[in-house]
Amino acid sequence: MKILVTGAGGQLGRTLLAAGPPDVTMVGLDRSQLDIAEPGQVLACLQRERPDVVVNCAAYSAVDLAESEVAKARKANAAGPENLAIVARDSGARLIHLSTDYVFDGRATVPYPPGALQNPLSAYGASKCEGEQRIHDVLAGNSVVLRSSWLYSEYSGNFVSTMLRLFREREDVSVVNDQTGSPTWARSVADAIFAFVAKPDIAGTYHWSDAGQASWYDFACAIHEEALDLGLLDKKVDIRAIATRDYQAAAKRPAYSVLDCSSTSEALGLKQTPWRQNLRAMLEVVVR
Repeated sequence: MKILVTGAGGQLGRTLLAAGPPDVTMVGLDRSQLDIAEPGQVLACLQRERPDVVVNCAAYSAVDLAESEVAKARKANAAGPENLAIVARDSGARLIHLSTDYVFDGRATVPYPPGALQNPLSAYGASKCEGEQRIHDVLAGNSVVLRSSWLYSEYSGNFVSTMLRLFREREDVSVVNDQTGSPTWARSVADAIFAFVAKPDIAGTYHWSDAGQASWYDFACAIHEEALDLGLLDKKVDIRAIATRDYQAAAKRPAYSVLDCSSTSEALGLKQTPWRQNLRAMLEVVVR
């Protein structure tokens, strides 16, 4: 079996390539090698590589910048997945597409099931929502849309790496305390993706995250505590809780975006790991 990973330079793409099963040929392409928003590039790539499965990790993920670059976000997050779906359909490949909890408006008080009403608050969320729909319209029977939340990894460019840097640079840090979600190690999502790969008859929309929930403030405090314990930090930092309105971000975020992953657990036979446990495991990787 051959799996093509788009967006291979990002944290999930890198995690997938590092964790590929020994009996699978993994091919990873970053944006410089494949821009999924360009139909000609997608067609040429899939004709050349002839993958059995395409895992789309490519995305425009600058949530705040998307508010002023709506067209760029839609091109990458809506037109790009549609291009992949069209070529995958015509070549017989299966598509697994990564999406986000930001397709929801955060007004729920219990975890969102996959079929919950989508009502994104931001241009980024709207573009990801549109991408899901375009895939469904083109390739519903041979695709999986997998939503996750608050993704982090041992690679840079995520909340954990940002917090560790700020803890080293500053004496105090302010973090939002009125947004709730499920911090999720990229390794967890990679495991779920490979489980989907192993079950080719599954199609539809699914959720996967680590178990439990936290605010960004809770998450920051946990990072601080675990990093101190593992020797990644040499001093304590004052972490102050602030409201979203005080953060003054360009894009609106859902106040509550915990995902109901029960259908994925049932379909794949996977059990969610508590988010704090996986945070510790990830930081232990950094120490090594």
